[in-house]
Amino acid sequence: MYQAALRRVLATVGLAAILATPVAWVEPAAAQDAPPVRVRGTIERLDGAVYIVKARDGTELKITAAEKPQIAGIVKASLSDIKKGSFVGVTAMPQADGSLTAVEVHIFPEAMRGTGEGHYPWDLQPKSTMTNANVDDVVSAVEGNTLTLKYKDGEKKIHVPATIPIVTYVPGDTNDLKPGVKVFIIAVKQPDGTLQGRAWRVGRDGLTPPM
Repeated sequence: MYQAALRRVLATVGLAAILATPVAWVEPAAAQDAPPVRVRGTIERLDGAVYIVKARDGTELKITAAEKPQIAGIVKASLSDIKKGSFVGVTAMPQADGSLTAVEVHIFPEAMRGTGEGHYPWDLQPKSTMTNANVDDVVSAVEGNTLTLKYKDGEKKIHVPATIPIVTYVPGDTNDLKPGVKVFIIAVKQPDGTLQGRAWRVGRDGLTPPM
């Protein structure tokens, strides 16, 4: 029963938009007027139906939940959970020698295989990239693993240090949206200046969603 529920929830979380092109998640009509905004921060408090979120730059943002928000919990995983055949999302930084070193890894449940597949720029840090792909090979070492990631248009080799955040996804709901939790939100700006949160990723047990 749990696995069936997990598949139903994760099949609709819309992570392809989060880990793909910036406007892909928003419905076509909305995308023409207001491109989505990525918010990283902490829910400070609730003001009626409005969530006051302190962004990582210290700004306080007013965010409402969409009528049917897509909510998922983010929980810790480990390097040993990344295996050949896994579908993962890896945020990485380019190195001086042209190689890529991961700064975070997301392990997708099977129901989300194919989400946002490809390699593209990402805004976690300046010059960071995102690669969503199938793990074709894993080379283990004391200091971490090197993954060969294959996607429809190519492949990348990415070194994954043993110390970086590695996470996976579990079903969530509006009960997760409470003061003190760390969140990553895809939102759309409304005419009154507030933001409407369409997709919410909520860190469980004090975890900061590493997105």
